[in-house]
Amino acid sequence: MICSVKQSVTTTINGSDLFLRKRSPAASIRRSSLLLPALHKPERLTLSISKPLHVSSVENLSLRARRDSIKCEAYEAADRSKPVEPDGKAEAAKKVKIGVYFATWWALNVVFNIYNKKVLNAFPYPWLTSTLSLACGSLMMLVSWTTRIAEAPKTDFDFWKALFPVAVAHTIGHVAATVSMSKVAVSFTHIIKSGEPAFSVLVSRFLLGESFPVPVYLSLLPIIGGCALAAVTELNFNMIGFMGAMISNLAFVFRNIFSKKGMKGKSVSGMNYYACLSMLSLLILTPFAIAVEGPQMWAAGWQTAISQIGPQFVWWVAAQSVFYHLYNQVSYMSLDEISPLTFSIGNTMKRISVIVSSIIIFHTPVQPINALGAAIAVAGTFIYSQAKQ
Repeated sequence: MICSVKQSVTTTINGSDLFLRKRSPAASIRRSSLLLPALHKPERLTLSISKPLHVSSVENLSLRARRDSIKCEAYEAADRSKPVEPDGKAEAAKKVKIGVYFATWWALNVVFNIYNKKVLNAFPYPWLTSTLSLACGSLMMLVSWTTRIAEAPKTDFDFWKALFPVAVAHTIGHVAATVSMSKVAVSFTHIIKSGEPAFSVLVSRFLLGESFPVPVYLSLLPIIGGCALAAVTELNFNMIGFMGAMISNLAFVFRNIFSKKGMKGKSVSGMNYYACLSMLSLLILTPFAIAVEGPQMWAAGWQTAISQIGPQFVWWVAAQSVFYHLYNQVSYMSLDEISPLTFSIGNTMKRISVIVSSIIIFHTPVQPINALGAAIAVAGTFIYSQAKQ
C-alpha cells in the first residue's frame, strides 16, 4: 500500500496516540498509526515532510516487528538458560580423586589379605577373626561420629529393617571367605571369588526371572572354565576352602540383590552405609562365633600364637581388622563417585593385584596351567562387566 502525504502535514503526538491530519479515510489513518512506535513524551511537536511518504504493507511491518520481538525474547531466554560449561580444573580434580580412591582401595585390600593370611596361619579361628574385623570397623566409626570427624547418618526403623537382610548376606559372605583363606592360598580363594558374576547371572535368571543379552551368558564360559581349570590344577586344593569361596560368592550376590531392593530412596553416604552394615553384621555374627568356636578355644589358640610369633601377632590382628574396614569403606566411597561399570572394572583389577601380590609374598607354587586358568577367569570377569553394561 502506498500513502501520499502532502507537503504540509501536521502530526500531533499526545502520549501514545498518533494522528495524521490529512484528507484520507479513517481506516488509512488507523493503519498509518501503526508505523511509528509509541512515544512516551507528553509534549506536542510538528512534523513536516516535503516528499511523498512511501509505506509498504503495514501488516508486513507489524508481523516483522512481532517476529523481531519474539526473536529478541528467544535470545534472552537462551542466554539465561545457557548451561555453565564445566570447569576443566574441576574435571581434572575429580579424575585425580577417583584415581586416588582406586589406588587406595587396591593397596588396602592387598595389605588386608596379607595380614589376614598371616593371622589365620598362626591362629586358625576364622569366626573370631571375622568378628574382630567387624568390631574394629564399628568402633572406628562410632568414635568418628562421637568426635564429629564424620557426620552421623540420620536413620530410622525402616532403614535398619531394609538393611537387615543385607547384613545377613554380608555376614555369611565375610565368614565364608575367611574360612576359605584359612584353608587354602589367598590366590586360590580370589580366583574362585572371581566367579561371582556367574552366580549373579544364575541367581537373577532362575530365582528372580531376569533375562540377559546373549553376550552376558557367553561371558560366563571363560569365568566358569577358568575357575574350574585353576581348581583342578591347584596343588594345595582343599574342599572346605573351595566351598567357602563358593558360598562367599553366593552370599555376596544376595547381598547386592537385597541392597538394591531395600535401599532405594535412602539418602545415606557410602561411608556411613557400610558403617551401619558393619555394626548390624557384628550383632548377627557374635553369638554364632561364640557358639562355633568359643572363648576357651580362642584363649588356647591366642597363647599358642603369641608363643610362636611373639608380640607382633597382636599387631597382625589389629592391622588385618583395621585394613578390612578401610578397604571396604573406600570401595563404597568409590561407588558414590563412579558408575557401576567402572566399579566392576576396578574390582577385577583389584583381584589381579591381590592374586599376584599374594603369590609373590607367600611364595605360592603356581603351575603354568594353574596360572592360565586364573588368567582366563579374570579375563572372563572383565568381559562380563563390559557385556553387562
